[in-house]
Amino acid sequence: MGRKNYKWLVVGMLWFVCFFNYADRQAVFSVFPLLKSEMNLTDVQLGIVGASFMWVYAAAAPLAGIIGDRFQRKTLIIVGLIFWSLITVATALSTNYTHLVIFRALEGFGEAFYFPASMSLVSDYHGPDTRSRAMSLHQSSVYAGTIAGGTLSGFMGQHYGWRSSFYLFGTLGILLGVLLVWMLREPVRGQAETHAGGDEAHAAIDLKQGNVLGAIKELFGNPVVRILMAVFVGANFVAMIFLTWMPSFLYRKFNMSLTMAGLSGTAYLQIASVLGVITGGILADRWARRYGGGRMMAQTVGLLLGVPFIFLAGWTLSVPILILALIGFGYFKGFYDANIWASLHDVVRPERRATAVGFMNSIGWLGGGVAPVAIAAASERYGMSACISANSLIYLLCGLLMVYGIRAYMRPDHQPVTSVGANKVQLEA
Repeated sequence: MGRKNYKWLVVGMLWFVCFFNYADRQAVFSVFPLLKSEMNLTDVQLGIVGASFMWVYAAAAPLAGIIGDRFQRKTLIIVGLIFWSLITVATALSTNYTHLVIFRALEGFGEAFYFPASMSLVSDYHGPDTRSRAMSLHQSSVYAGTIAGGTLSGFMGQHYGWRSSFYLFGTLGILLGVLLVWMLREPVRGQAETHAGGDEAHAAIDLKQGNVLGAIKELFGNPVVRILMAVFVGANFVAMIFLTWMPSFLYRKFNMSLTMAGLSGTAYLQIASVLGVITGGILADRWARRYGGGRMMAQTVGLLLGVPFIFLAGWTLSVPILILALIGFGYFKGFYDANIWASLHDVVRPERRATAVGFMNSIGWLGGGVAPVAIAAASERYGMSACISANSLIYLLCGLLMVYGIRAYMRPDHQPVTSVGANKVQLEA
């Protein structure tokens, strides 16, 4: 198979890995009512079950990124997939609160290695002209996996017990990992920039890294990287509130069954996000050729236009209006999500990409990890509806911060940017 066709096959293979990455992590939220009843758990304890994944995921992500820039990414992806799939199966063996927390934490550790390695690998197959489209197609698996995890877990939990979906997803993930041993190939680091006319030295950077502290200092010395990470914290905080609590919110407020709550709490938002992420990826590739910060512009549109729909989702008492709000939020969330990693990779060098994704994932998921517990505690005083609506302010602030970043730091031409200059972020010579 030719290089042009294989680079899209890579996206397809990773699509299925990411599908299970999100199906496995989402499955537990749709069976919260069953876990609460069987194990006599409080909402705060359920929040900690959800957050334990995120806390360990965040803690392990910097290490995963550093390792991803120094070892074969194919190996990290496959070993990670098999490991977290085994933990998913093990989760079904839980009999108490402690077991749930431990297994969710271990799953967070395994999944932390996926995004730094996979996004670095995709960027070496797809240069600036196709990077947003490739990553947006890959991102659609996040929504498909979330829908499958939420819906199937709710349905199977209602009819076959909460453990059944964990056996299913874990087993299928293990089989996929074995298949990818023969199908997935490791690219040369920086090859996409070389084919696009970039610095030839990038073609030979495989495993030739400077010291870790120097790489970290370089990343955090870049003001655009700091802005992208700060925005990711806010966006992840909002996203995790919807993913963690929307099924239970619908079950309690609108008296839906577990199956319908799991479906409605994920499907409308996530299907709309698929459409938004594809639209956002296509527009971002076009805008990136015409404007400095074109990918960040697409993200800004998604953040600002998502604000009213977040408010509406918590405020409304009408199911049809709630569905409209979830669809609207999901669509514009897709604009932001399509370019999370593509925007970051525009402003860091190829040999730093896995490290950058690892640290951004860590910082972003620290924000996401606070969300399940914070919303549980706040809702006891203010109600879940008010807490969901209040998150529209976070999206608004994130959108305004992106506007500032584009105007203050991005070059007016549309060259790739990788280091800090005097006033603007500019191409490293």
